[in-house]
Amino acid sequence: MKDFNGKVVVITGGATGIGFALAKQFAKKGAQLLIAAIQMKRLEEAKEKLSPLTSRVEIFECDVTKREQVEALAAYAWEKFGHVDVIVNNAGVGPIPSKVIDAKYEDVQSVLAVNLFGVWNGVSVFGKRFIAQGTPAAIYNVGSENSFFNAIPEGAGYEISKHGVLAMTVALREELPKHVEVALICPGLVLSELAKETQEGMPTDKYAEIVMNQIVAGEFYIVSHAFNFVRISARWREIEAAFAKYAPRYEGDVEYDVRTIGARNNWYPGYPNAGPDIPV
Repeated sequence: MKDFNGKVVVITGGATGIGFALAKQFAKKGAQLLIAAIQMKRLEEAKEKLSPLTSRVEIFECDVTKREQVEALAAYAWEKFGHVDVIVNNAGVGPIPSKVIDAKYEDVQSVLAVNLFGVWNGVSVFGKRFIAQGTPAAIYNVGSENSFFNAIPEGAGYEISKHGVLAMTVALREELPKHVEVALICPGLVLSELAKETQEGMPTDKYAEIVMNQIVAGEFYIVSHAFNFVRISARWREIEAAFAKYAPRYEGDVEYDVRTIGARNNWYPGYPNAGPDIPV
């Protein structure tokens, strides 16, 4: 989606940090805003700051871990605006530091509830409405550099949540009808309430501007922090080396490819191009 003038944009976690900075970017493009968060006071403060930038800002208190509240957010959006064009699934929490073996189940579950299943709620609730609405729309999910590699020691619960958002968003790109655009926003270290312990991250407004340029360009992977590619490359070089040594390519190696076999046996009737040439 290239033109946001007059479009209706809903942003979860939109009262602070990256969500608020993205709200300002969309406002500058002429969008009308509905920002959601868990604290009404913060929402009211954000509305006051955003109002001079756009023709309309609405706010809604919402806990994305509760499906019924996300349903209520969507109902409110359509009631107030008549339609919605964009959902930015941004609400998230930071890691609860722990080694994998020592991690408390409830701590990991609390991170997954927001960062993975909260995004899933937004995708599902708004995605169904976008399909039914039938007009051009967009779903932007906020993942992380941790979608691609483990950036934080003793942060596996958080990293699992962000790896999961990557997998979900890649699946969405294949599953949704063409009129619903999808992208994965992958922040590195940005100055926000999730990174309270440091003042060395990228300025939030600078980051949001980088993101908006790529959104307008229609990119799927929305990236920013240059050195991340070094980390990503190191992971893939290790994987490539393992395949080169123990499972090198050979003529006809597609014989055990799950997508090729699935397409041949009509396992995926809704996906006629689910063979080996499709990006996965």
